[in-house]
Amino acid sequence: MLSEEFLAILACPFCKAKVELVGKWLVCKNPECARKYPIRNDIPVMLIEEGDKYRETPVSELPEL
Repeated sequence: MLSEEFLAILACPFCKAKVELVGKWLVCKNPECARKYPIRNDIPVMLIEEGDKYRETPVSELPEL
């Protein structure tokens, strides 16, 4: 799992806003951006293309990883 220190320095690569950990996802805190990045094998996949895939998906409906 990701440490608190590591989470504190992570930012959305698109808008540079902070992200929050929600299950196995990093969710951008900027509501206008709303990108969601998966964490696979304990590695955040912080690619804009990945965040775009789930941009319109509500947090409660994100798939299990």
